[in-house]
Amino acid sequence: MVAIKAFLKTIYHGKGSEGQNWRWTFIGVDMLLMLFFVVTTFIDHDPMPRWLVITDYGIGTYLLLDWLARGWVSADRIRYLSRPLAMLDLLVILSLFAPALTESFIFLRVIRTLRLLHSYHLLHDLRQLSGFFRDREEIISAALNLLVFIFVASSTVYALQVRVNDNINNYVDAFYFTVSTLTTTGFGDITLPDTTGKIIAAFMMIIGVSLFLRLIQSIFRPSKVSHECPDCGLNRHDRDAVHCKHCGVTLHISTEGA
Repeated sequence: MVAIKAFLKTIYHGKGSEGQNWRWTFIGVDMLLMLFFVVTTFIDHDPMPRWLVITDYGIGTYLLLDWLARGWVSADRIRYLSRPLAMLDLLVILSLFAPALTESFIFLRVIRTLRLLHSYHLLHDLRQLSGFFRDREEIISAALNLLVFIFVASSTVYALQVRVNDNINNYVDAFYFTVSTLTTTGFGDITLPDTTGKIIAAFMMIIGVSLFLRLIQSIFRPSKVSHECPDCGLNRHDRDAVHCKHCGVTLHISTEGA
């Protein structure tokens, strides 16, 4: 058991090449699962195909083992179990082991796409694994926030409208409506005419446009690095800054000379 726990610590938290390679693998698997969860919204679930039930059980088993392993090697298990991300993962796992319940409550099936929220944890891993991600962390974080919001909003539109709106027949319809709404294009071929739909659309425009503007700002404003000034506390500086712009104190920002 000690050897197994040591191995799990290596693949989840190790800083060597072995741990990094495992985390790259986990990132790839998570992206494939996200794609699978979205694609399966196109499949007729009445009745649910046997192969899909078996696949759901297999994915659920994998995610459950991963969830238990992360908790086992966590330094603070109570804190790990109380994290929103851990609870969301558990909800996704339960939905995979309850296909009949999932079809009764369609939101449980769509909430599997919220596995994308796991990407916040992946971003932390990527920051450790790659200098490319460290140098562009602000842009990547802003893009990730917008992407996660689009998937969450699309999932909500699909879950609440697929059975009552003839214009929403699959996840792509919901995704298309979400993107056209966020970009204020509004072609009008897909609408949410009921009160609930109007509230959803208004919420998406308020939050989504703000996130989109944040991404544009991150892309076009001068690139800065995170480094807290020891005197005034300013934590964003130009990459080649020698003195703090606020108080003038000498800075010692670690760079690679580029």
